[in-house]
Amino acid sequence: MDTKDTDAKLGKLLERDPYLAPYRKTIRGRLQKIDATADRLTGAQMRLTDVAAGHLYFGMHRDKDELVFREWAPNATALFLIGDFSQWQEQDRFGLKRISAEGVWEIRLPADPLHHQALYRLRVHWPGGAGDRIPAYARRVVQDAETLIFNAQVWSPPRPYAWRCGHRRSPPSSPLIYEVHVGMAQEDPKVGTYSEFEEKVLPRVIAAGYNTLQLMAIQEHPYYGSFGYQVSNFFAASSRFGTPDELKSLVDAAHRAGLAVVMDLVHSHAVANEVEGLSRFDGSSHQYFHDGPRGRHSAWDSRCFDYGKVEVLHFLLSNCRFWMDEYRVDGFRFDGITSMLYLDHGLGKAFTTYDDYFGANVDEDALTYLALANRLIHERRGDAITIAEDVSGLPGLAAPLSRGGVGFDYRFAMGVPDYWIKLTKDTRDEHWPMGHLWYELTNRRADEKTISYAESHDQALVGDQTLIFRLIGADMYDHMQADSGHLRVDRGLALHKMIRLITLATAGHGYLNFMGNEFGHPEWIDFPRRGNDWSYHFARRQWHLAQDQGLKYGCLALFDRAMIRLAKRRQLFESQDLRKLWENEDDKILIFMRADTLFAFNFHPARSVSDYRFNAPAGTYRMILNTDDASFGGHGRLTRDQVHTCAAEKIRADETGRLSLYLPCRAAVVLSHSK
Repeated sequence: MDTKDTDAKLGKLLERDPYLAPYRKTIRGRLQKIDATADRLTGAQMRLTDVAAGHLYFGMHRDKDELVFREWAPNATALFLIGDFSQWQEQDRFGLKRISAEGVWEIRLPADPLHHQALYRLRVHWPGGAGDRIPAYARRVVQDAETLIFNAQVWSPPRPYAWRCGHRRSPPSSPLIYEVHVGMAQEDPKVGTYSEFEEKVLPRVIAAGYNTLQLMAIQEHPYYGSFGYQVSNFFAASSRFGTPDELKSLVDAAHRAGLAVVMDLVHSHAVANEVEGLSRFDGSSHQYFHDGPRGRHSAWDSRCFDYGKVEVLHFLLSNCRFWMDEYRVDGFRFDGITSMLYLDHGLGKAFTTYDDYFGANVDEDALTYLALANRLIHERRGDAITIAEDVSGLPGLAAPLSRGGVGFDYRFAMGVPDYWIKLTKDTRDEHWPMGHLWYELTNRRADEKTISYAESHDQALVGDQTLIFRLIGADMYDHMQADSGHLRVDRGLALHKMIRLITLATAGHGYLNFMGNEFGHPEWIDFPRRGNDWSYHFARRQWHLAQDQGLKYGCLALFDRAMIRLAKRRQLFESQDLRKLWENEDDKILIFMRADTLFAFNFHPARSVSDYRFNAPAGTYRMILNTDDASFGGHGRLTRDQVHTCAAEKIRADETGRLSLYLPCRAAVVLSHSK
């Protein structure tokens, strides 16, 4: 552990944020702990990526003409492989031998009994009991359609998947993320597959212009309605969507189209199920998790990892490397980081002072794991993408490891969608505060990259509402015809476009959209459950709505496509020079510039203004987008491609002048600027 290196990292962090100075000692301790833990794992001689290879040792592997299977179960007294090959009974020849004092078990077998697609489990014995378990490193887990029982399955096809593209050569520097759930991405009320997604939905994502695909619910989970966030088998791609090869084909197709693929990685907790999951795997409650109350998440009814254990770190770090190596994903969105970082999981906490980030409530072991995960991922692939889902605002979370941070490339601006909900729910249009809106959209740490969004899957779930439904409500079902005039629908369409545009235009370094929200999908997400008679009616996406020329949904989809194209062509996120030119609370007008592009928003519900004058850089301005265009479902009050000239005033020396624009109510215009 290099003290000089630690002090150099600390100095860089404090240089960017002097308010961290009172916590110098705590931060130094964290940096030292990260390095010391890395040295402990690697022996200070190996690379972290070489150590994170548990998936190459544990689980089932072919070794020449035989199969070798290993498992870590320190509290176990006996282990047996069971399956069709043993009539699901314990047999001595399928018994594992303990080969280390740390609790590693092994068996070597001829390959014949465990052929491709053979089903198997572990029968684990421990002091005072026994039970069936799915192996911790199982790479495929399937559920019987009739009995609903889960089992591990051998996946060793005669012809391994032949990659055509491999990794996307260079993930985008400015992610435009399309968040998807493969299972509910189809029109039909059923569980969609990887192959169906590749054939029917991926082309939509490509055509829409997004450059990054974020896959939810990929790690195996026993309850479909958990949205994939109650993981049971961390190394298994969910079989309810298809085979491992079909997932690889989907990733391959996305790469060939130039998209990066990021997957949700759930290392914040694990499902409490014992047969399917890791809970009480070897009969003890503390093998992978904390013992006692700390080992159970009260709000999620799940198990909490003990990140202080070397074996747990090895398991989770190996999991990161596995998905990059086996499925060639380009990075991860780490779920539930707030829950990981704080001993109270951040439940009901406001996080109003820096003291909240550096006190006794922080799980220092979890923070260390996150830093090591980022070190491993970027060591394995220098251009990988890591995104932190954290609502607490921990300083340094998305700062590079070399500058004393935790190492994430991006963090989600989670306060933005929360603010849109609060604003649309609690405040009348004529009272929307322009100054506070600007603050909420732009309030972020200058030294950390952020990704903004107006709404994600969280806002689409039953119990919440999508933005379009908050704005229009049940009138969506009766007045979305192209030839139908309706005040509430007109308001909803106008604000839906404006909210998305201003969120993207003010975003730090990237933007996210959840599938279907771009065209105002009318219904929430409700997975099959007892309360809805196990219906798939709401666990789907109605893509036909955006294609129906007789409906207005297509107008929103067309606008979203134009907005994404604008962000790419104007290279908005490459510029962090976001300058507010004008703000007027009475007029409800907000005007700003970014990347030689001027954005003017008139949020007033009724007052259009002509010849609206404000200071702007001198030059020529040409309109390149306006939300009121008739093709976007607007009223067509503006002439396309109009040009405005802003001459520098002689009395000013800063090359600014007075620009005059017509700003219709509930509309936004975008103009390119040239000197």
